[in-house]
Amino acid sequence: MTLEVPDLRSLVQYLKGVGTQRAEILKRIGINRAADLLFYFPRDYQDMTERREIDQLREDRTLQTIIGTIEEWNTSSTRRGQLLTLAINCNDKGYVKGLWFKMPFIMRDFAKGRRVMLTGKPRYDHPFWIMMHPQITYLAETEDENEVEPYLPIYPLTEGLKQFHLRKILRNMLPVYAPLLDEVFPEQFLAEHKLLPICEAIPAIHFPPDKTTLLWAKRRFIYQELFVLQLGLAIRRLQHRTHLRASPLPVDSKIDARIRQRFPFTLTKAQESAIKEIVNDMSQPVPMNRLLQGDVGSGKTVVAVYAMLLAVANGYQAVFMAPTEVLARQHLRTLNRMLENSQVKIVPLFGGQKTSERMHILQDIATGSAQIVVGTQAIIQNEISFQKLGLVVIDEQHKFGVLQRAALKTGGKFDPHYLVMTATPIPRSVTMTLFGDLEVSIMNGMPPGRQKVTTYLAEPERRTAWWDFVARKVTEHGWQGYVVVPLVEESENFDARSLHEVYEQLSTGLLKGIRLGIIHGRMSAAEKEKVMFDFRTGEIQILIATTVIEVGVDIPNANLLTIESAERFGLSQLHQLRGRIGRGNNPGYCTVFCNAVTEESQKRLQAFVKLSDGFKLAEKDFEIRGAGDLFGTQQHGMPPFRVADLVRDKEILYEARKDATDMVLADPGLAKPEHAKLRRQMLGRYGAVLNLGDVG
Repeated sequence: MTLEVPDLRSLVQYLKGVGTQRAEILKRIGINRAADLLFYFPRDYQDMTERREIDQLREDRTLQTIIGTIEEWNTSSTRRGQLLTLAINCNDKGYVKGLWFKMPFIMRDFAKGRRVMLTGKPRYDHPFWIMMHPQITYLAETEDENEVEPYLPIYPLTEGLKQFHLRKILRNMLPVYAPLLDEVFPEQFLAEHKLLPICEAIPAIHFPPDKTTLLWAKRRFIYQELFVLQLGLAIRRLQHRTHLRASPLPVDSKIDARIRQRFPFTLTKAQESAIKEIVNDMSQPVPMNRLLQGDVGSGKTVVAVYAMLLAVANGYQAVFMAPTEVLARQHLRTLNRMLENSQVKIVPLFGGQKTSERMHILQDIATGSAQIVVGTQAIIQNEISFQKLGLVVIDEQHKFGVLQRAALKTGGKFDPHYLVMTATPIPRSVTMTLFGDLEVSIMNGMPPGRQKVTTYLAEPERRTAWWDFVARKVTEHGWQGYVVVPLVEESENFDARSLHEVYEQLSTGLLKGIRLGIIHGRMSAAEKEKVMFDFRTGEIQILIATTVIEVGVDIPNANLLTIESAERFGLSQLHQLRGRIGRGNNPGYCTVFCNAVTEESQKRLQAFVKLSDGFKLAEKDFEIRGAGDLFGTQQHGMPPFRVADLVRDKEILYEARKDATDMVLADPGLAKPEHAKLRRQMLGRYGAVLNLGDVG
């Protein structure tokens, strides 16, 4: 049954070639309506331009395609394993055989007389042409070999659905439904930005007539996806500047001199530059909304302390929030040390505090006697009444989602200024996407005195030599070190060395007599604090840890780092771990051991050994692993991209960002009639995530 009037909202069961049973299968892959099917894009294409008759086949090592009907097949045992042989009849002009080793599952769809295409590199073995492990494509009976498109779409499938089913359905529906699609871009915009109209792009992305048209069709959808997001971010930036109000927190020479007295060292050029940008932002009646990026050990905390003291000097409170209690307590110690003998009152706010202690602290915050509050997410998990909150600093921004970022910004007549920091340098294209509503300051320089860290990728047979070196440095020179392990306990699923296994082996073997300690995320806050205290005071010489020490732990005497099962870590994470050593007067030594090495992990580990610049490493990690693994969009609340890829499409992203910014400047609420469809699409996809409310 088909509907007389085509409608993009039509249920797929009413489309030609679908029906109730197949509609249930399509539902499993998210296809419910006609529009869903139009936007279910191929994951790849089979190049049919090298389709040949049997007398045109050549042994020239190029991929060639031949069409025929299945004649017979059989399996036999060989020294290489089970061999599957398929013979296809090519229009009674001869036979081509497909051979597959150890792939018996291929024959489950074989049927005598069924029309198929084989694509592979043919060789002649009298009297037959043979293809080893060819790609096999099943054709519908109605698919005339002379009408098969030059590039056949290959779709993601589910059980019970075949490629030729989807192709047939789409061939039938495209001429009817593609013209019904709404064009969101104005005609002039399409022409100026060289974008295919949607009614042309949709058929071209499913059945491209040639490679050039396919590239233009893909570009259209990649650009649109990135442009719509950048519109939302541009509007959020504009709303931030026009709707939100903050108390200006200016600096003068007296305030500046008082703050700098707290730093017994000369600030780097990078720190001075970042402070200048932050001071300028905080002096405005609009809330600062800035991301401070710096490599491991570049001195971001000092910049944050300057900003917080500026807020305090103006009579306002500041919050310093970190993702883990270990890191938050590290910041608390740093602040207490820097502000010793000052009038500034600092209070901690953590999850496991006693009720009486917490109530007392909350009272101090409400009355304003607590000027700086340091803590974890506990700060945003309950409603806390600040007397005059002027500044929020969040460390390790990439561990907080977009929606969490907004939690401290609302309430009261004025919004606080807002500074987020990360020691994990973020590739520019990711910054523009996940943090596109923030201004960015980058700190490339290192404070004077940071020591060089030498990094080794060690073969298993070098273990004894490395541990001998570690033992010598600890016993003869009084050094300390870390051993980082990815798991707390052994797991059948991973070939990774567990924390307790490593502790047992080292304490009874190569590091016998050296004082070892353990720290991991499952320990209570009090247990972790005790271990870190013992490590800081030298009671523990080697700390065996999970990545709980990844950020913020600052032990100047720790110069040795061993990373077990290093293939289990990303590049940025490895770099963070390496940043824990070389913080004192001695050089650092880092050695990584790995178990299961894949081509990808080998690339990562070699880059880690070769590069010490966190920004270069972040770009390399991004190239190798992509954005999904590095900064999962789910934790940020962002819908995942359907066609865009931030590694592959970064040039289109830069173009889309500029174009979206220009459009919002020219039409701030997207109120012009020609922008109404774009506005609706942007709000539908990103309105809730970016907290845009209504735009107009």
